[in-house]
Amino acid sequence: MCHPPAYDAAVSITSEAPWLTGDQQQVWRRWLAVQAALPAALHRQLQRDSGLSLPDFDVLVQLTDQPEGRVRVSVLAAELQWERSRLSHHVKRMEARGLVRREECDDDGRGWFVQLTDAGRDAIVAAAPDHVREVRELVFEDLTTDELAVLDRVTTKVLARVSGRLG
Repeated sequence: MCHPPAYDAAVSITSEAPWLTGDQQQVWRRWLAVQAALPAALHRQLQRDSGLSLPDFDVLVQLTDQPEGRVRVSVLAAELQWERSRLSHHVKRMEARGLVRREECDDDGRGWFVQLTDAGRDAIVAAAPDHVREVRELVFEDLTTDELAVLDRVTTKVLARVSGRLG
């Protein structure tokens, strides 16, 4: 939380208690609400319309962005901002469903690639139109061109700061 449990809106910001301002608190809470609600809505839509989860879709997007449809596990984990153990478990589940396969890296014998299968490609091709429609409706439909530009600038600025902290 960004404020003490017994937060009083009348409490002023001091060096001893550098809480968020009222406006900052309102924006922060909305940001957190969107951060929770948007992925949940997109996950539900994907499950309903394609049987894929949002994490499945995220993995498949990363693989379709690669020329050969494959990427090293370590690179994929970094791109998704996932722990390698989480990715490993998720890839095993996707592999059991035929969406991807794991391939040993011939170069070093230790690393692994995740390879998109034909079934995985078919799944994302089938899921993408409804997913894009949902993203457009939930995020972009009610934004003006100016609002879209502001959203782009704000998210770019925040992402740059966060990425800088992550290294």
